[in-house]
Amino acid sequence: MYLYGRSSTKENAIVCRTVSIGSQVYSSDGSAIRILQVSWHPYSDTHVGILSSDSVFRLFDLSSGVVQPEQEYYLQPVEPGRSRNAASICPVDFSFGGDHLWDRFSVFVLFSDGSVYILCPVVPFGSVYKWESILEIYSDAHTFGLKSAKSAAVNNSNMAISWLEATFPEVAQEATDRENLSTIKAHSHALFDASLALQGPLRKVCHGGEDEDLAVRGAECEGRAVSFLYNLVSKDSILVTAWSGGQLQIDALADEIQPVWITGSAPRLRVDSFDHIRGIAMICESIPAEHSIVKLDQPLDNTVWLGHPPPLLRLAIVDLALPRKTEGSSLITMFADPLMPERIYSLHEGGVDSIVLHFLPFTSQINGKDENIKTPSVHPVLSTCQGETSSSSPSPLSGFASLSDSFGYSWVVVVTSTQECVVLEMKTWNLLLPIQIDKEKPIDMEQQKEKDTTDIISKELLSGPKSVLAPQASPNLRSISADSIEGRSALHQYFKLFHENYVEYAHKVYFELKHHGPQLKRIIDDQHARLDEAQQKISRVEAKQPMLDERIDRAVQRHNSLEQCLQRLRRLPGAHKKPLSRAEREFKSELDQFTGVELDALRSSIDTLGARLKRYTKSSKDNLTTQRRKIPGRNHVQDAQISQLKLSLEKLSLLNSESTKKVELVESAIKTVESSRNKTILS
Repeated sequence: MYLYGRSSTKENAIVCRTVSIGSQVYSSDGSAIRILQVSWHPYSDTHVGILSSDSVFRLFDLSSGVVQPEQEYYLQPVEPGRSRNAASICPVDFSFGGDHLWDRFSVFVLFSDGSVYILCPVVPFGSVYKWESILEIYSDAHTFGLKSAKSAAVNNSNMAISWLEATFPEVAQEATDRENLSTIKAHSHALFDASLALQGPLRKVCHGGEDEDLAVRGAECEGRAVSFLYNLVSKDSILVTAWSGGQLQIDALADEIQPVWITGSAPRLRVDSFDHIRGIAMICESIPAEHSIVKLDQPLDNTVWLGHPPPLLRLAIVDLALPRKTEGSSLITMFADPLMPERIYSLHEGGVDSIVLHFLPFTSQINGKDENIKTPSVHPVLSTCQGETSSSSPSPLSGFASLSDSFGYSWVVVVTSTQECVVLEMKTWNLLLPIQIDKEKPIDMEQQKEKDTTDIISKELLSGPKSVLAPQASPNLRSISADSIEGRSALHQYFKLFHENYVEYAHKVYFELKHHGPQLKRIIDDQHARLDEAQQKISRVEAKQPMLDERIDRAVQRHNSLEQCLQRLRRLPGAHKKPLSRAEREFKSELDQFTGVELDALRSSIDTLGARLKRYTKSSKDNLTTQRRKIPGRNHVQDAQISQLKLSLEKLSLLNSESTKKVELVESAIKTVESSRNKTILS
């Protein structure tokens, strides 16, 4: 849908132009192909990926065409010669990778049996990437791939290097030409004798003695896989699989993704008149696994650039405790928090839950030693169930979005089925950290009290002391002396109220400020660290500001030159042609009716038939006697064919004469119109 620039207004309503993507594939009559997932590519503003039920992943470039896909990948997860269940060949969901090494060129595909496969590299034509990122993986292929002692690693790294140099030609240039590069654009390229391999299924890291199926699927989850989410958190690539039984399977990639091709399987290419690639279609098959299960004690040389899919490290299995349904299946959709990547939102029929990850295998490493594994915490954000004992089914939610701003605030926006919008402000990271107790270390009571403190200052203290109620005093209270019994009683009552409200409130303030002193110090130190980091980022932005100003000036100059060129084009005589009159339009329509009559083609066909008839009659006269002796009665057949040819020739001649007469009539009409127009001009 085009929201800007291509809309019109009708009866106080804005009408936007809409187009259908892949209408020949997905919207054809009688087509049983269903669209399973649609997602914009993170490194292109015009490319959208679509996964359909025919096990094909298509990438469309909406700037060049919405009918024909730019790239097509036919997924074949079943290995040749093996028989697997139907669930292993039914795709469910897909997700693009994040900004980490080869993850940015990867597409993760989930199948209904829970197996995950990877396509790498998949790059939209014209997508933009950071120059430092491309240079990092280019140098990595030279450092670890080419210097490996195994021929398979050298071969795979050579193919990756050739692909990088063809897709990003700037990496092969001299260093002097690459100093001022900040971003780089991908060119259209594909290997002519190799297709992408469907890497997988991803198996989890095992300690030994585990079954192969459990290594693929992991823990036994209920139902079938329904949705998938890729989330990049610092150095960790997190994969979350949602099951229809209400469980979330959270894994992390234990190794880096590497590109893998299958040689000998040539893709189909679509090129233009300049031999530039405009489209790719290939069959992506899975490679038979040489090793069934990945071990923890494998050396690094056994995994780097050998084409093995990265193993998975199981982090947790989260049970959302969804309300049970009769059919035992639930639809779950997952979203990542844009402000805090450690938080994942799950949208289901019971509402919205927040899952916070407290352990990340690579990010949590401190001085080369792993921390204790901390289980994720689940917090209900919004519930649509009226109660546990309610027999009515929960009302489903129609939409969900997670928003954030540059000030560090985060919101959740939910649209209900009753056309209501709910906006919730989410808490910060510090308030969501659970209390962690190390059983091996002695518990310090002072530190435990600091951990138990959730609020810095209680709401009771922020509201101030209680209001002091003045005692009921008689009109002659001022005349009473302080030494009298009545005066002492009034002073005692006033002192009691003052002590209950102000003295106790002051003690509470002193106690809480002293109690929260260390926590406030840590918060202030953290704020100072964030301030220093923000100042460093501002200094880097200020350093890049002159370059941005220069680019803006060049863009403004280019715009001015284009504006001047447009003004010159508008002054050309052809831009001010007068429209045709009604009589001229009618005469033009009469002439257009004869444009479909191809007289030249008709004459050439008549000449061809005449030449064939002459050759046929000549050859028939030479062999007439021989044919009569061998096949009696053949002369009658030849005479019938000759008569048919003569009749067709006469019909074509008649049609030619009629067409010639029509052309003469048109020419005479043109001459008459021109003569009348000249007389009008002279008069």
